[in-house]
Amino acid sequence: MIKIGRQNKLKITKEVQFGVYLDGGDFGEILLPKKYIPKDLKADNEIEVFVYFDSEDRIVATTEKPYAAIGEFAYLKTVSVTKIGAFLDWGLTKDLFVPFKEQRQKMIKGHSYIVYIYYDKKSDRIAGSSKLDKFFSKWPPEYEAGESVDLLIWNETELGFNAIVNNSHRGLLYKNELFQPLLTGQKIKGFVNKIREDGKIDLTLQKPGYDKVSGLAEKILEELKRHNGFIAVTDKTSPEKIHTIFGVSKKTYKKAAGALYKKRLISIEKNGIRLKKKDIRKKK
Repeated sequence: MIKIGRQNKLKITKEVQFGVYLDGGDFGEILLPKKYIPKDLKADNEIEVFVYFDSEDRIVATTEKPYAAIGEFAYLKTVSVTKIGAFLDWGLTKDLFVPFKEQRQKMIKGHSYIVYIYYDKKSDRIAGSSKLDKFFSKWPPEYEAGESVDLLIWNETELGFNAIVNNSHRGLLYKNELFQPLLTGQKIKGFVNKIREDGKIDLTLQKPGYDKVSGLAEKILEELKRHNGFIAVTDKTSPEKIHTIFGVSKKTYKKAAGALYKKRLISIEKNGIRLKKKDIRKKK
């Protein structure tokens, strides 16, 4: 079954002067224009194409790859605004249409927005919407604490940054736990911190729990060995400096350093932490 607005692998049925026709099943033959045909394509080949509607609303195929397909969120730039809506660059010759009624705020040429790409049955066209809330999954999130997820940064709030989780749910990264700049449209790996009783997802950029501390403890030891067994980091050191050195929050660093201290692998001094001499000799 052909999937409109997505990648499809289709068989060539015949060649014509202006391209090739592909077997579109119930949709009949679908044209792949000549300018998109690879030089090494043979008549009996199958080819992977993106199927959508051209400027005359005919179903066509292209070997161009859009930035996102139907059912996905993407950060796209507005290339024009008309009397009927805005048009966004989504990587294809024909721009993505966003009707005024689907704009969370009036779109401006040259500005970029997070949109959801969907198939509008009423107009029989592929369109975009920046009114994202209605497109998030209605199923309760079933992630586990510590689970790795893909994030698309949506917008900044007083609490932190809203992010789209695995192209499905909405989650929050808290500002007081962030020690790196984030930008709308940025794609980044993150972790589920917890699922609240109301179903909302708390996110973190650092793996929560023992594994995070254990991995950081190893990193602290490696940093100590690279700096002759001493690092000038104390409980007075700023969270920003600690993040610059170790890439984690101050709270997480203190847990890991405390674990190393209990194991008698480091000593905590007035001006920093020091690797025990026996551990330095082991690495020589």
